[in-house]
Amino acid sequence: MTRYPGQKHYLVAVDCIIFGFDGEHLKLLLIKRDFEPEKGKWSLMGGFVQPDESSEEAAKRILFQLTGLEGVYLEQLETFGRPDRDPVERTLSIAYFALIDIHQYEKQISGKYHAGWYPIDKYPKLIFDHSAMVELARKRLRYKASLHPILFELLPEKFTMPQLLNMYEDVYDAAFDKRNFSRKILSTDLLMKQKDKDKSASKKGAFYYKLNKRKYTANFHAFLKFIPNPDHLI
Repeated sequence: MTRYPGQKHYLVAVDCIIFGFDGEHLKLLLIKRDFEPEKGKWSLMGGFVQPDESSEEAAKRILFQLTGLEGVYLEQLETFGRPDRDPVERTLSIAYFALIDIHQYEKQISGKYHAGWYPIDKYPKLIFDHSAMVELARKRLRYKASLHPILFELLPEKFTMPQLLNMYEDVYDAAFDKRNFSRKILSTDLLMKQKDKDKSASKKGAFYYKLNKRKYTANFHAFLKFIPNPDHLI
C-alpha cells in the first residue's frame, strides 16, 4: 500500500448534537461516557469513523445505535481539530446536528448509555470541547431556521400555536408577544388550521395546525418577517 512519506496518521471521530422538542422546551440529548478518559461524565453521542465508511455514514450509524432512528434531519456542522482536544491522542472530530420530535421517538432511546434530555440552557458540564459544539450548533440552527423549514422537524405533524411559540422562543432565546406572534405567523398563510383541539392544558383548548409544505417551499421567506435578522446569528 502506498503511503505519504513523513506524514503521521490521526484518528477521525464524529459527534452528534441531537436536539429535541417536547412541546414546551428545546432539549439536548446527552449520554454518560462508558470508557476512559472521562468515563461516567456527560458527553455527546460520538464514535470513531471506520475505514469503510464516510463521516456521514458514521454519524448515521452512531445516531441509530443511540436512538434507533433512521432518516432524521442530520446536517454536518464543523470539524473540531484543536491538537489538545483529546488527552489520549490526536483526534479530529466532525460534528453533526440532528433534529427529532422527542415524543415520537422517546421509546426508542437506548437505556444502555444512560441517555438523558436536558434543557438547552441548563445542560451539565460536558467533556472535551463538546459544549463548544453545542453552542455552535445552536447558532447554526437559529440561522438555518430563518431560511428553511427545519424547525418543523422538531414538531409532530399536528401542533398548536403555544407549542410553536415555545419552540421559537427557546431556539432564539427571546420572548415573543403571544398575540403578535400568532397574528404574524397566521398572516403568512403557511399553516393549515385543523378542526380538532388539544385540551390537555385547558378546557377551552388550542386548535391544531399543520404546515402547508408546498406553500412553505414556495414562500418560506414569509417567515422572515418575525424572526431575528439571520445575518446576526452566524
